Amino acid sequence: MSSSPIDDAQTRLALPAAGDSHRRWFKRALPRSLWGRALLITILPLVIAELLATWVFYDRVWDTVARRLSASVAADIGFTLSAINYIHDPGARDQLLNRGASVTELVYAFRAGEKLPQGMQRSTGGQVEDQLALAMAERVDRPFQIDGEFDPRDMLVSVELPDGVMQVAVPRKRLSTPTTSLFVLWMAGSSLVLLGIASVFMRNQIKSLRRLAATAEAFGKGRDVANFRPEGATEVRQVARAFIRMRDRMLRQIGQRTEMLAGVSHDLRTPLTRMRLALELMPPDATVDGLKFDVAAMQRMVQGYLDFARGEGEEQERDSDLALLVQELVSATERSEPPIFVAMPESYVLPLRPDATRRCVANLLGNARRYGKHVWITGIAARDGFDILVDDDGPGIPAPQRENVFRPFYRLDAARNPNTGGLGLGLTIARDLARGQGGDVTLEDSPQGGLRARLHLPN
Repeated sequence: MSSSPIDDAQTRLALPAAGDSHRRWFKRALPRSLWGRALLITILPLVIAELLATWVFYDRVWDTVARRLSASVAADIGFTLSAINYIHDPGARDQLLNRGASVTELVYAFRAGEKLPQGMQRSTGGQVEDQLALAMAERVDRPFQIDGEFDPRDMLVSVELPDGVMQVAVPRKRLSTPTTSLFVLWMAGSSLVLLGIASVFMRNQIKSLRRLAATAEAFGKGRDVANFRPEGATEVRQVARAFIRMRDRMLRQIGQRTEMLAGVSHDLRTPLTRMRLALELMPPDATVDGLKFDVAAMQRMVQGYLDFARGEGEEQERDSDLALLVQELVSATERSEPPIFVAMPESYVLPLRPDATRRCVANLLGNARRYGKHVWITGIAARDGFDILVDDDGPGIPAPQRENVFRPFYRLDAARNPNTGGLGLGLTIARDLARGQGGDVTLEDSPQGGLRARLHLPN
C-alpha cells in the first residue's frame, strides 16, 4: 500500500537531518566563553595563513633548493668520476680524490675489485635521498647505491666502476639548508608571541564585560551598585550606559511607588479609623458587628497590600548567619502549636537582607503551621547558595495550582481549610522578598505527605 505525500513529508520531518549531528558536534567543539571565541577568531586566520605559507615553502622553495643542492653534489661526484677515467696510475688517482675532497667537502674511498650486490639500487630513507637519487641518475651513468643510515651527519653513495666501487661520504649539510628549520621556528615563535599579545588585549576587553555582567547580577539580587562606571570598548561602554539608565529608571520607579503607597496608606487608614471609632460609639447589634468585621477585614487587606507592594527595598544587604536567623525565628514561635522540627547547620553565612529573609521564612512557616499538624524546616547547602526546606503534613496543593497561589490575593480554598484566615498574600510576599535578593520560592511535594516550600538564596 503506497504512502501519501503527507505521510512522506511527516516521515522526513520526524527523521533528524544528516548534518544536525555534525552541527551539534561543531557547536560543542567551539569555546563557550566570549574570550575563547574572540581569541579563536583572531588566531585561526593566522594559523591558516601560516599553514598555507609553510605548504608553499615546502612544496616550492624547499623542494627547489633540495633539488639544486642534490644536483650540485651529483655533478661533483660525476666530474670526479669522469676525471678518474683518464688516470690509470693509482697514486695519481689518490691525489685526485684527495684534491676533490678538499674542494668539494666529499670524502672519497676506492675499493678495487668490488661490485654492488644488485646493480642500481638505493635505500629508502626520505625526501633528501630521493632528490639525490634522481640527480645521480641524471648525471652519473653508472650503477649506484645510497645508504641514508650510514652516519647521522653523512650519507654514503656507492658507485660501481669497471675495476671496483667508489664510495663517497656526502655531508648532509650539502644536501639541506638550515633555512628550513629557521623558517619553521620563526613562524612558530611569531605565532606564540602574537597569541600572547592577543590574549592579553582580549582579556582586558573581556574584563569590562565580566564586570558589567557581575554588576547586573548584583543589581538583580538587590545589592548596591552605585559605584559602577562604564569602561572598555565603545560598544561595551554603550551597553554599560544603557544599564545605568535602566538602573536609574527602576530606582526612580521604586521610589515613586513607595511615595505613592505612603500616600495611599494615609488616605485609606484615616477614613477607616474614623469609621471604626464611629462604629464603636454605636449601640451593639448584628448590623454594627458585621460592619466592624468588614472594617477590620478592610484594614487587614490594606495593610497586607501595602506590605506586599512595599517589600523590603530600603534594607541593605550584608553578611548574615542564615542558620542563626532561622533558629531565632523558630525559637520565637515554638511555644505555639503545631511543633516545628529543625535541622540546620550550626552556621552558614550568606550576603542577604536579614529582615527581608526573616519575613520570607516567617511567611513560609506561618503557611505551613496554618495547614499542617507538624512542620519541618531543613537547611541544605546548594551548588550556588543555600536552600531552606519547609515541609508540612497538611492537605498540600495540586501541582497544576502551585503557581497560581503566588498570585496576589489568590486563595485556593478547595485545597486549604476554608475556616482559616489569610488574604492570599503570604506566598506572594515570600517569593517577592526572595526574588528581590536573587533567590526564589518554589513548591514541591513533601516527603511528609503535605507541601514543601523551597527557599533558595544565592551566594
